[in-house]
Amino acid sequence: MGVHNIMSRFKPSTEHSEASTPARSDSYAEKDHGIIDDTPVKYLTWRSFILGLCVSMGGFIFGYSTGQISGFETMQDFLMRFGEQQADGSYAFSNVRSGLIVGLLSIGTMIGALTAAPIADRFGRKLSISFWSLIHIVGIIIQIATSTSWVQVAMGRWVAGLGVGALSSVVPMYQSESAPVQVRGAMVSAFQLFVAFGIFISYIVNYGTERIHSTASWRITMGIGFAWPLILGIGTLFLPESPRYAYRQGRVDEAREVMCKLYGVGPNHSVILREMKEMKDKLDEERNAGTAKWHELFTGPRMFYRTMLGIALQSLQQLTGANFIFYYGNTIFKSTGISNNYITQIILGAVNFFMTLPGLYIVEHYGRRKSLMYGAAWMFICFMIWASVGNFALDINNPESTPAAGKAMIVFTCFFIVGFATTWGPIVWAICGEMYPARYRAACIGMATAANWTWNFLISFFTPFINSAIHFAYGYVFAGCCFAAIFVVFFFVIESKGRSLEEVDSMYVLHVLPWKSESWVPPEGIVDDMHHPPSSPKAEGQAEHSEPTELRE
Repeated sequence: MGVHNIMSRFKPSTEHSEASTPARSDSYAEKDHGIIDDTPVKYLTWRSFILGLCVSMGGFIFGYSTGQISGFETMQDFLMRFGEQQADGSYAFSNVRSGLIVGLLSIGTMIGALTAAPIADRFGRKLSISFWSLIHIVGIIIQIATSTSWVQVAMGRWVAGLGVGALSSVVPMYQSESAPVQVRGAMVSAFQLFVAFGIFISYIVNYGTERIHSTASWRITMGIGFAWPLILGIGTLFLPESPRYAYRQGRVDEAREVMCKLYGVGPNHSVILREMKEMKDKLDEERNAGTAKWHELFTGPRMFYRTMLGIALQSLQQLTGANFIFYYGNTIFKSTGISNNYITQIILGAVNFFMTLPGLYIVEHYGRRKSLMYGAAWMFICFMIWASVGNFALDINNPESTPAAGKAMIVFTCFFIVGFATTWGPIVWAICGEMYPARYRAACIGMATAANWTWNFLISFFTPFINSAIHFAYGYVFAGCCFAAIFVVFFFVIESKGRSLEEVDSMYVLHVLPWKSESWVPPEGIVDDMHHPPSSPKAEGQAEHSEPTELRE
């Protein structure tokens, strides 16, 4: 079967799309299909798998862009062209130049994450993904076009970062809105799996090219980077629109048919009826509330709590110290006396990638809260040992004289990555894709992602300065952040495993205690009552003809 035929299976028929209304979805099964189907749904359909696989390429772009720069900074040709000549004739990057080349990607990503929300709400999720893939390609062109200007490389990374940041916001949003509830956490977490895969592949490519004594040593790695946004940008055009976005635009039959295909069931199945009703009730509630304003991200029902929690979780994901390892791993392990730091990077990248795979299982079988708390505790222990060995056992001036200390640091770096890859790496993206109501989801995810990239920049820019001042004691800072993360999760994060997005929203609005949320059972009809109160001034017939709300100034 050809690619076109496969992808055409995703496309919903439009036979009734114009005539359908949100009100009709409630009685669709009873009127048109008779008996409600209550058979078990498949855990994962092939359509859901293809959708998750394709859009997760946005995570691969994120990882590939993050991982490649670490190898560039120790390539001789890259150093000679963009570094500064030292008194002894060698070349090196100053702290400022190194921080800007690495960190301007993060400034671009922060802006891209904030800009992505209104574009995704206006033009849809899948068209936004294709657009930002194109922007990333432009950034690569700017970088690869110079062989003498470090400023152009830095600015090219800034432009590429616009695409990366927007994709890191829109892709998890698209995944959370499209995925069947039983695999939603795993599908959104697959974004982080592809981040890890992108980092791993960039390390392998750098290892294969670093021996080349020309611009090809780094241009090959950059040039291969064209493939990933092309695959994502073109592939996404063949995927369906997010059913929740389609529903909010009045395309009800399209939303229903997409959900049927992703779940692998008919339109009269109970899971489809339930999700369609929850979407309708939620949209009616939002229309009754009027046009959304930006200040409602903080003043809406329990929105200050959720907005700040999303910012805190994304910030803590960076403050675990993972990207400190991935950005500067080559430089760090060179100082421990390891002979080939590119091989060390490949080992770390492999651990990161392969340990993210069980993370997809953990998020759906052990829940979000326990996984994050145990993961933070594990990373705290690893960084404490890592920093202590580097600070007290490693001879920084002559690391070859303390080889055991250097090897111990690599081992505990691997242990740390195991904890990050199975918990905080993938699960934070899943939580941030779940806890916001549709009315504010795009803007809130964009804001939380921007916080992630802000800390990403701060860590990448200031690490050379901090590392020069306190060396491996820097690890104690990240250990402290991991310790604090345990309490943030325990006191503030609600368990959302196995619940619909609308049900998660109700739990936050009802002030369900986070440490009791796993066993919380909603009173019968409470979700319907909250999202579609009987006293609602708008009848269903009115709601079905009104324009969907958008977040406006």
